[in-house]
Amino acid sequence: MRLSAVSALLLAGIALSGCVSGSDPENLLDGVSPQQTSSVVPSPGKSSIPVPSAPVDGAAAQAAPQAAPEGASHQQALAWAGEGTKPQALEPMVSTVGMPVPSEPAVTPLVRAEPAVLTMPQKGGRVYARQFRDAKPINFGPHSPKKLAVHGVDVSRWQGDIDWAKLRSQGANFAYIKATDGGDHLDPMFRTNWRKAGEAGIRRGAYHFFYWCRTAGEQADWFIRNVPREAGALPPVIDVEYNHESSCKRRLSRAKVLEKMQVFMDKLERHYGQRPIIYTAPDFYRDNLKGAFQNHPFWLRSVAAHPSKIYPGRNWLFWQYSGSGLSHGVDEKIDLNVFNGSEGDWHNWVSAKAR
Repeated sequence: MRLSAVSALLLAGIALSGCVSGSDPENLLDGVSPQQTSSVVPSPGKSSIPVPSAPVDGAAAQAAPQAAPEGASHQQALAWAGEGTKPQALEPMVSTVGMPVPSEPAVTPLVRAEPAVLTMPQKGGRVYARQFRDAKPINFGPHSPKKLAVHGVDVSRWQGDIDWAKLRSQGANFAYIKATDGGDHLDPMFRTNWRKAGEAGIRRGAYHFFYWCRTAGEQADWFIRNVPREAGALPPVIDVEYNHESSCKRRLSRAKVLEKMQVFMDKLERHYGQRPIIYTAPDFYRDNLKGAFQNHPFWLRSVAAHPSKIYPGRNWLFWQYSGSGLSHGVDEKIDLNVFNGSEGDWHNWVSAKAR
């Protein structure tokens, strides 16, 4: 039987409405993964308005998420949090006027542990006034070492068992401690003096008595083997002088003396990171060192006059002005020294050495 056009259209509309009404509403979400919809499914008893667990970029929200690598956690640790840091769960968020805000901070800030640091005295430490006496006092006139602020001592086995705390209170703001001779001798009191001087808060350094009958390299190796490389220690010292009591009676040419000293000092500077100080006496300086090593600091022995008279034109860092000092805390006579500068100069110099 033939139907009119109107009747045909009517029947088609009835059939189409029956198909739609019989479809499952969830089929409208075909092709959308559960991971995409889990964040917008309202929890029981909560508002049906979806609230994002974290703000997202508009463009990223429209892009399909990439699959996570196999074995990867759903939540990723923050890159700056450090290896092994466990990610923290995000707190639920509540909606308010405008943009949603978290009821608690989404991620608790992580506190980094402070790195371990070596403890050392600040700058040059407290400066104690000089209270030493002298068994053979010298009148140095207007250039007396007493007018300089920072005094110290140098010691070896011959001073015996020292009360370092007492010695510091008497004005020993620094101490140079004998460590080694030649290539095989260690001062038997070095380790004890080094430890106790440090415990008393005294700025300390070590010195080596140079032998002209041993190679410079083996002497440097021997010093390095026995003297610790320690933050805050004063620069190492090479003691060059004539020793009439030594079994080594050699007198080298000036050129050979300078060559051997350079080898020794270069090796120490590379190891300790500080340029060595040169200690010397008037006769040895006159014969070998006048005009040499202009870039090295000098420690000058001058027990009868100011260094400017004995070593004209030579800048100096330390002045050994007495070999007959007397002090509480030491039973034997002791060498007395002074730093060439003010108390402020001392603090600045020590700060530079402590880096």
